Amino acid sequence: MKTISSRDNPLYKELKQLATSAQARRKAGRSLLDGVHLAQAYLQGAGKPAFCIVAESALHHAEVAPLLAQCEAAGSQCICLTDALYQAASQVENGVGLLLVIATPQPSAPTALTTSAVLLDGLQDPGNLGSILRSAAAAGIGQVFCSAGTAAAWSPKVLRAGMGAHFQLEIFENADLLSLCKGSAIPVLATSSYAQKNIYQTDLTQAVAWLFGHEGQGVADDLLDAASDKVVIPHLGEMESLNVAAAAAVCFFEQVRQKQGNAS
Repeated sequence: MKTISSRDNPLYKELKQLATSAQARRKAGRSLLDGVHLAQAYLQGAGKPAFCIVAESALHHAEVAPLLAQCEAAGSQCICLTDALYQAASQVENGVGLLLVIATPQPSAPTALTTSAVLLDGLQDPGNLGSILRSAAAAGIGQVFCSAGTAAAWSPKVLRAGMGAHFQLEIFENADLLSLCKGSAIPVLATSSYAQKNIYQTDLTQAVAWLFGHEGQGVADDLLDAASDKVVIPHLGEMESLNVAAAAAVCFFEQVRQKQGNAS
């Protein structure tokens, strides 16, 4: 294992740039997984990180040491940083001291929607995006398509909010949602507070594609027109609408409920 103690080390400079610059990560095609939980989720899927970065004080940590050994066995480049250098590179306050650098997955996008999926039109908040990914994975949905205006799915904030869901999903960024809607082999259901039909009146026992829009503006008009149907989540009280991540979770698990009821 290589130990780095100088800020002038070329490899450290490269790592710090990846940690602090979204543009650098996009250019390099790499993402950063900070912390034990994300590292475990990635390694459980037989992933091999390009780098395993460990703070000096975490070398013998009960949770870190086995993951470090797994990365070494896989042939990843393992690097020990002094605590000061690690803290300068990590974007997580009071983290455990483990950071993986991985190749950002780039799955081949399908030409048509054939299995339950999520379409995201211009979501801006990383926390909302990560929460939706987490709920989708928990509900057994396998594909997520993000429009060009949606927050970067592999950013550190979205990864932390997703809690490992990224590695159970196929995530397609810069997707042409309009073409997907028009060519879909399954119903595309757009959520809209103005819809007449609610999700509990909708048959969700088969595969559907859920379409969610920008936190403030909702789904774009052209996508609403291309959707198979528009649905609303009925609610009481004076609030105009639900947070998009909460709305997505309600939709996903109503689909789970209907499928389980149909199976029984």
